[in-house]
Amino acid sequence: MKPTIVLVLCILVMPAFTQKIMAQQKLRFDKEEFYNTMSGEDINAIDNELILVKDAPKNKVGYEGALLMKKAGLISGPKKKLDLFKAGRIEMETAIINEPENTEYHFLRLAIEEHAPKIVKYHADILNDKAIVIRKFKDLSPVVQHAILDYCKKSKVLHAEDFS
Repeated sequence: MKPTIVLVLCILVMPAFTQKIMAQQKLRFDKEEFYNTMSGEDINAIDNELILVKDAPKNKVGYEGALLMKKAGLISGPKKKLDLFKAGRIEMETAIINEPENTEYHFLRLAIEEHAPKIVKYHADILNDKAIVIRKFKDLSPVVQHAILDYCKKSKVLHAEDFS
């Protein structure tokens, strides 16, 4: 090929290639974005976050479980709600069994338990999860600490004073 043709092809192809790389970088699991999504009520954002969690290189079953249970509270149809909640519950409990020292999973479970309807009977671990979150709070990343403190503003279980 002539150098001019190669140069023209590079000029035409490089921007598309660069955009693709940038798009892939933006589509990575990000805890701050995850917690923003969990605190909101946007089903599309939850669906997008579920895609990111499923595509994440590291196992993120606990995050997926939390998102599914959150989504169950936002959709309509009792059977769909219950099926989605059960699927999320199984994932969350599996994640905690596999990583019992993962404080973040205990926090996520607590946040779901606190708002779960009584009919799903998902409230048994609130006090245990609260104790774990309080005890291990200082070991968490700043992003997760911030998410917990934000959650405290609307929680009846966790309070900012618990972490002083």
